[in-house]
Amino acid sequence: MTEMVAVPWWLMAALVLFAAIGIVDRVFGPTVRWFFRGRLNRAIDELNDRLRLQIQPFKLTHRQTLVDQLMYDAKVLEAVEEEAHATGTPRAVLMKRAERFAREIVPSFSAFAYFGFGTRAARWLSQLLYRVRLGYADNDTLQKVDPRSAVVFVMNHRSNMDYVLVTYMASSQASLSYAVGEWARIWGLEGLIRSMGAYFIRRNSNDPLYRRVLGRYVAMATRQGVTQAVFPEGGLSRDGRLGPPKLGILSYIVSEFDASADRDIVFIPVGINYDRVLEDRVLTARAEKELTGRDFRTSVPSIAGFIYNLARLRLGGRLYRFGYACVSFGTPVSLREWQQARGLNMRSLPTEEKFEAVARLGEDLTKAIGAILPALPVSLAARVFLDHPQQGLSELEVKTAIGELIETLAARGVHVHIPRSDLDYAAGAGLRMLTLRRMVEEDDAGLFRANPRESVLLGYYANSIAHHLEQASQPKLAVHG
Repeated sequence: MTEMVAVPWWLMAALVLFAAIGIVDRVFGPTVRWFFRGRLNRAIDELNDRLRLQIQPFKLTHRQTLVDQLMYDAKVLEAVEEEAHATGTPRAVLMKRAERFAREIVPSFSAFAYFGFGTRAARWLSQLLYRVRLGYADNDTLQKVDPRSAVVFVMNHRSNMDYVLVTYMASSQASLSYAVGEWARIWGLEGLIRSMGAYFIRRNSNDPLYRRVLGRYVAMATRQGVTQAVFPEGGLSRDGRLGPPKLGILSYIVSEFDASADRDIVFIPVGINYDRVLEDRVLTARAEKELTGRDFRTSVPSIAGFIYNLARLRLGGRLYRFGYACVSFGTPVSLREWQQARGLNMRSLPTEEKFEAVARLGEDLTKAIGAILPALPVSLAARVFLDHPQQGLSELEVKTAIGELIETLAARGVHVHIPRSDLDYAAGAGLRMLTLRRMVEEDDAGLFRANPRESVLLGYYANSIAHHLEQASQPKLAVHG
């Protein structure tokens, strides 16, 4: 019993290592976790003191707990039962599918990732690419929003930069939870996006079980007061116009709302516009091919070349930013007040009437977004050349036409961003951008004409303010520099 036993040195080293790991995990681990958890909680408390819309406990809940809550939600279980009866698929198989959907959807929010990295990166990237400006903001009404409400920012979708730009602009007020499409589900990027509080969705999915799981997650997050950001259009605008609302996410947010028991849901309209949309060639490629036969294709090498060129110009001090990017925040819309004004109770409506009510809400929110969508120098200049497609215009005539357009828009209550409060500079900035991108050409006589080969792209930028010129006058907003 007391004889020596020889063991290989590598086995002894492994035993010592495992023993050390066990001691650290069982003895020192709880203390270390307690220490860092305490620091994290203090950091979150400090953030909540600074933010107007606080980070809700639901958002900080452990991800596995949220996945379990979602899987065993009564309505998800009901959907599993319905599909099991309809298709004969075993319930265990359907529950596995539901679990896979839940893991795919549920984020894993990290306050450090969002505020320590995300908002700083958003600010850096936004200011690297654009001259960022705050447009119209109904500050008095925004300050009166009950911070206990479930706040939903609803915005037009011009570019994938919208996520970055609005995250930066709203970083002093709230942490936003976005619905992100499958395009971002790539290695490395997916984990970062989840840690920023975003949840992934499959667009145009016809799987009823998936739709039920997604709907229940959105409803749960809304009921718990998570601040969300939603694009009612559903996807990027391909013609530059503000598109009609798609009601999927919106219906998940409001369909179970009980005005007598639930916290209010407050929608804040957000209007976004750019002097240059990074993806404009991609978005207009289909219309371009139909009109001219030209086929614009993007590829990894072309994207890498574009990024390389930006970096080279930046390091050489020769990078000119892509004009102005402007964000406007409109008057909040309380769902409780919206329902009361129409004598509705969303939760108690029959399915068909509920769908009609959600459609009406979507239309009202889209109009509210359109009303505050700002006009920028490029959209103004593009509108002038679209209205004079074959006419040669002198620089003075272009600036005069832009000035008249600004007066028309201002009379209709549209926010027009005039850089440096200088109409001449604003008109010159728009004309210069169109000329540099060859949407407008200058002839030997010094006259400017719309380039017929770029009519689709020119229309894309002009269309961003087309709805302002087509609709009746709106309540007046200020024209700011």
